[in-house]
Amino acid sequence: MNMTRKTSLGPPIATRISTVAVLLFAACASPRPTGTATPNGGPRGAPGGGPPGTPVSAAGAPAEMQRLYRSMGLVAGSGAIPFAASVSFLRAPSPDSTLTLLALSLPSRALGFTREGDRYAAAYVARVQIRQGATMVRSIESTEQVRVPTFRETSRTDESIIWQQFIRLAPGRYTMTVSIKDESSIRNSTEEVSLEVPRLTPEGLTSPVPVYEAIPRQSVDSLPRLLARPRASVVYGVDPELALYIDAVGGNAPSSVQIRVVGDGDIVGMDTLAVLPQRVGGRSGTVGIPVNRLAVGINTVLVTAPGRSDTARTRVLVSLGEEVPIGTFDEMLVYLRLFTTADRLKALRDADLQGRAAAWNAFLKETDPVPGTAEHEGLRDYFARIRSANIRFRDEAGAGWQSDRGTAFVALGDPDNIIDTGLLNPNERVRQQIWEYRELRVQLIFVDQTGFGRWRLIAQSRGDLDVAIRRKLGSR
Repeated sequence: MNMTRKTSLGPPIATRISTVAVLLFAACASPRPTGTATPNGGPRGAPGGGPPGTPVSAAGAPAEMQRLYRSMGLVAGSGAIPFAASVSFLRAPSPDSTLTLLALSLPSRALGFTREGDRYAAAYVARVQIRQGATMVRSIESTEQVRVPTFRETSRTDESIIWQQFIRLAPGRYTMTVSIKDESSIRNSTEEVSLEVPRLTPEGLTSPVPVYEAIPRQSVDSLPRLLARPRASVVYGVDPELALYIDAVGGNAPSSVQIRVVGDGDIVGMDTLAVLPQRVGGRSGTVGIPVNRLAVGINTVLVTAPGRSDTARTRVLVSLGEEVPIGTFDEMLVYLRLFTTADRLKALRDADLQGRAAAWNAFLKETDPVPGTAEHEGLRDYFARIRSANIRFRDEAGAGWQSDRGTAFVALGDPDNIIDTGLLNPNERVRQQIWEYRELRVQLIFVDQTGFGRWRLIAQSRGDLDVAIRRKLGSR
């Protein structure tokens, strides 16, 4: 089934959902409680995307984001088309097979779009090969078309295109190769992983599936109509909640499940009981997890049924956007150095694992500029500036927000006025930019001595910036 989604920035712009269940194979392995997908030999190809000379992050997630995706157990291709894919396991009609959902996403900017009337079109080829030893168990190849109404949609770097496929596989170990190729160029990416397919019993729990939307299936013989969220990621300050599809079919399906979310350092961010609605063929439903109950970085979601011993789990990432790869609490503190005072950061850093959640909540309360709202507007705007700095100043070597201009922009915001001497005098040998902050009564002078856009603060301005940052932080 082909589906075109909304074209406003936010949801994925195009998806392909395959409702074709593949051949049933004989069972050949002992039962296991969970399934896994692990890389074989690491990433293939050089990080990057787009045409030659395009910055690495321009066509999608940078290398650090791909590293985070792999640490979550996802399949992450880091070639010229960076993609991320998840593998989930649901019950099939027979215990001798397991319904396996492969969901893959890529950024629309990785593809070569061309004008087609009043729209823009691109095409890509998705290829999946599953082997058991030397035997090819399943080979899938599909050419997909993507059409969007605006040029802006062609340059998205988020999870904007989704391709997913349901496959029935016998429990056991496989080697899976996933490839994506842009039809308009030679850009492609391939990743090979080891895939372990579990045997799911009628009483057992299946994989919790992060989704954008889902319509539960009515019986074990049917398929759920869902749109998976392959990266299992939400953006802090942007996404209000993460939806999890929990599938429990059969007459012995549990009426409720316990959902426990564990963040970095074993901090429990959520522990709640969710009721699964009654369906004709069992109990299935979507549970929303508020993002403000999750830790920034990687979280583990544990799902158990009362009175049953098995646990289903999935890992989800609360990110600050594709340009800000944060996987742990300590990494978060590094990013906060321009947001708050050293004393407040020390209180967070010194908190032990048991006290970290309380320290973080106290920090949020102390720094929230509008306490009466559910959202922390200060952090929302701060991380928005980091994302913007990583795009605006990425030509200055390293992360854009850590460059001299990026540091000033993130800490102080946009200047009231910018004077570029190179525009006033094109023949000037050394180009300067003067940033004026009137309220802070400071001028920052950046110099591009190489002529390649690598701006550096002069020594006096570096001291002025440090003073301005301390004044700014002290006023919060």
